Amino acid sequence: MDSNERNADILEHIIKYCNEIFHTQEYFGNSFEVFKTNSIYRNAVALCILQIGELSGHLTDSFKEIYSGVPWRNIKGMRNIMAHNYGDITIPTVWEAINDDVPELCDYCNIILEKYRVLEEPAVEVDTEDQEK
Repeated sequence: MDSNERNADILEHIIKYCNEIFHTQEYFGNSFEVFKTNSIYRNAVALCILQIGELSGHLTDSFKEIYSGVPWRNIKGMRNIMAHNYGDITIPTVWEAINDDVPELCDYCNIILEKYRVLEEPAVEVDTEDQEK
């Protein structure tokens, strides 16, 4: 697998975890009060954030330079804080991330993947005789 395929595969997994967060929000409801009081809700979201951060760390450096529309370093940093200093992350910070940052990240990754898909499509041969008519 070349680096472009690997990056595309990682993006697909990131999108999968973003969608898991969206489904979790649908299941529990998009209420900060429920999020704040329900540890199952928070833990489900936290696992997805951890996975997204871990995956973002496996994107190639050149990819992250080209596609710098999201703060890849911060995404990895949030993963590290959640994994190693979970008590240092406030519930409002996680809530803000899943409502503001995750949808933006998901959209951005989908746009990039669409570009990859277009580039992977086989070239279509043009019939020059038809063009001349």
